Amino acid sequence: MFNSTNDAWLFTSESVTEGHPDKVCDQIADAVLDALISHDPCARVACETVVTTGLVLVLGEVTTSAYADIPLIVRETLRRIGYMGNHTGFDASSCAVLTSIDEQSSDIALGVDCSLESRGSGGHDTGAGDQGMMFGFANSDTPEYMPLPITLAHRLTKRLAETRKSGHAPSLFPDGKSQVTIHYEGERPVHIDTVVVSSQHSADVPPEQVREEIEDAVIYPVLAGDLFDSQTKILINPTGRFVIGGPQGDTGLTGRKIICDTYGGFGHHGGGAFSGKDPTKVDRTGSYAARYIAKNLVAAGFCSQCEVQIAYVIGVAQPVSVTVTTFGTGIGRSDEELSTLVRRAFDLRPAALIERFDLLRPIYTQVSNYGHFGRPDLDLPWERLDAVQELLSN
Repeated sequence: MFNSTNDAWLFTSESVTEGHPDKVCDQIADAVLDALISHDPCARVACETVVTTGLVLVLGEVTTSAYADIPLIVRETLRRIGYMGNHTGFDASSCAVLTSIDEQSSDIALGVDCSLESRGSGGHDTGAGDQGMMFGFANSDTPEYMPLPITLAHRLTKRLAETRKSGHAPSLFPDGKSQVTIHYEGERPVHIDTVVVSSQHSADVPPEQVREEIEDAVIYPVLAGDLFDSQTKILINPTGRFVIGGPQGDTGLTGRKIICDTYGGFGHHGGGAFSGKDPTKVDRTGSYAARYIAKNLVAAGFCSQCEVQIAYVIGVAQPVSVTVTTFGTGIGRSDEELSTLVRRAFDLRPAALIERFDLLRPIYTQVSNYGHFGRPDLDLPWERLDAVQELLSN
C-alpha cells in the first residue's frame, strides 16, 4: 500500500460482529449457498439478503437440482448468532421470512457453461461469470501476512462474540463493532494508537458495567503485548448507550462490509462482494486466487508488500490482465517480471481455480464473518503457502 519510507503515519481498520445486520445477511446468504452446494456441487447461486425490524428477505438467482428449506436456514442462522427472544430486538422464531428466487439468466449461463475460448472446439471450459477486477493483498505485518489493523479488529469482534456466547459478559447482545488505529513508521507498525469497541447491551445494565466487561474480557486479553500500553486511547460505546441494535436498529444488506471481508482498506478492492456467490463467480474465486498469489509471493521473499490484480471478462476463461505491485519493496525482480512470473506459474481460469482450491463444497458460511483472509483458525486452501517452491523454481 505504501512505499518503504521512514515517515510516521496512522492507519485504521474496522470489523463487525456476526450480529451486525450486514453480517447477518452475509451469513444467511452463505448458509443458503452451502446448503445447495452440499447436495449439488454444480449449483449456480447468487443469493442476496435484506434484514430489517422483524423481517428477513432472501432474493436472488439460483439454478440447481437441490432443494434448500430457506426459512429454516434463516432461522437456524439467526439462532446461532444469538437472536433469540424479543429482548435482543430480533427473534429467530417470530420474524417473517420472505423469499423471491429466480433462475440464473440464460444469457449469463451461456458464457459460464462454455467459455469463449472453447466454443467451436467441442470443449466446455468454464467462462468467468461476470466482468470485473479482483485484488489480493499480503504484507509482513503479521504471521498470517495480513495488515495489522484489520487483524486486530477481527480479533476484538471475534472475542466480543465468544465472550457473549460463553456467558462471561451477560449484559452483551449480538450487534457490535471494533476499530483499531495503528501507528506506523515506514512499513513497521510501532504502536496501537486507538481502540474502539461498541457492543449492543441490555437496557438495565449501567454503561460503566458494560465498559468494564469489555475492557477486562475483550480488549486486554486480545491486545496485551508490546504495541499496547497506557498511551493507547480506548473508547467503549462512545455514545454512552447501545441498546437498540441488530436489524431493529439498522437495515442490513448482503455485501456491504466488503472492506471488513478483505484487508480493512489497506489494499484495493474491486467492488464485488463474496457472500452468497458460487465459485463460478470470479468476484469470489478471483479474489481468493489473488490473495493466494500475493501471500505466496511475500512468503517466498520476493517482496514485503504485494498486491495482485486480476481482471476478467464475462464468458472468457483467461483473465485479460494480471498485475503485481510491490510498492517499492520488491527484491531481485521488478513488478513487471513478477507479473510475468505469476502468469507463467498459475492457471487462472475459473475452472482451474475451482479445482485447485476445491471450491465445490460447503465451506463458505465459516468465512462470512471475521474475514475471508488471514484465518489461522481455519484451513482455507487460498491461505496455504504451497506455491512458494513453485514460484522460487520459476
